[in-house]
Amino acid sequence: MKSNITKAAMVVALLGVSSQLFAQDTAPETTGRFGKKEFRTWSIGGHAGVLSTNTIFNGNSRDFKTANESLGYGGYIKKQILPALGLQADFLAGKVKGSRGLAGINPLTNEAIYSNDKSFETRLEWSAALTAVYNLANISINRENAVLIPYVKAGAGYMSSGADVTTAGVVDKQSYREGYFIPVGAGFKLGIAKGINLDFGYDVNFVKTGKFDGMNTARFDKFSYGHAGLEFALGSKSKPQLQNYSSLANLRNESAEESADLRRALSTAEQNAKRDKEAMEAKYAQEMGDDDGDGVANKFDKCPGTPSGTVVDGAGCTLKAAPAVIREKIIVTEADKKVVNEAIRDLEFDLGKATIRSKSYPTLNRVAALLVEKNFSLKLAGHTDNTGSMALNLRLSKDRAEAIKAYLVSQGANASRIEATGYGPNQPIATNKTAAGRQKNRRVEFSLF
Repeated sequence: MKSNITKAAMVVALLGVSSQLFAQDTAPETTGRFGKKEFRTWSIGGHAGVLSTNTIFNGNSRDFKTANESLGYGGYIKKQILPALGLQADFLAGKVKGSRGLAGINPLTNEAIYSNDKSFETRLEWSAALTAVYNLANISINRENAVLIPYVKAGAGYMSSGADVTTAGVVDKQSYREGYFIPVGAGFKLGIAKGINLDFGYDVNFVKTGKFDGMNTARFDKFSYGHAGLEFALGSKSKPQLQNYSSLANLRNESAEESADLRRALSTAEQNAKRDKEAMEAKYAQEMGDDDGDGVANKFDKCPGTPSGTVVDGAGCTLKAAPAVIREKIIVTEADKKVVNEAIRDLEFDLGKATIRSKSYPTLNRVAALLVEKNFSLKLAGHTDNTGSMALNLRLSKDRAEAIKAYLVSQGANASRIEATGYGPNQPIATNKTAAGRQKNRRVEFSLF
């Protein structure tokens, strides 16, 4: 009765662990950081191999001198939690055998006496263990999906076993006993197809009893299991196995891809900037040129194509020839210069534009009247500071000089006697390193002659 209760409790516990793991599998199975990747995290496997009392820790069992290797077989269900860590439910069955059993202690030498007529055979009715498996292949920086996967594992389990001890032909058939054991092991897996791995391993099982081999001794028994088998990944074949995955290699590859994308984006941005610059310069050359030579820039010329030498107004359209007026030669006086200087002093534009502010109109009107009255010629020279690109500053200085010319012509001045030129930042009268210096450099010079 007690045996049946223990078996049932063990099965329920393993099913409970599996149920919790399956419940966790409802969300996308990813590595967390690389959330766009999905993997196969469940697998099953089967194996067969050799059970022996010999282990790498003591060579052989102390109770029986000679290990008689026999067949063992088992399987497992595995849930990969992280690329390097999995949780595995193991099942194992078979027989463990040995001969030349301990018959006593030599009282003179205190050495163990082994008898050739004594042997044992322990039947593993069933055993189940829950082990943590740590993969050593997931630290590669070159391969995202490893082919060779070394691993180590350790855990705890529960088994039911019964031993038959034969002494001089007499068999002592002992009943089944249940108890705990600790499995530890190592091995490697070899990928032979997508989702299929060869599994080679070696386990040592430390049994928490001295009666596993039928000998009632104080020391605990242990046995080894060398095995080979196959592992099959569950889930969509399009997804790789998480246990084969290296996040370091993935990070390296994604960084390389990101770097390549950034280089391509930078190259595209440089090409676009060059194209935009060329387009702006071409547009500037077209708009601020004077194709018909009438002294009015193409941008402001409302009547393009006027014949050379034609007298035009500020919009570039032909003016009716005024009757010839004989005027007395007039010299530029200090009063005339004062009118011009006041216009320069009061001249203001909207920030970054060629739009004349209305407060500048009164002094510009006096300059226009002066030009009409005394038939003066006027040269307008626009200047800027060095803030911004050269093309932008040349355009702004020219636009402002042309804007003043257009205003003076609108007030009656002769467009053919007014020259408008832009020099941009090329003729500074003060340093551009200070705000005050830059303010002085932003100007339009009036020259009467």
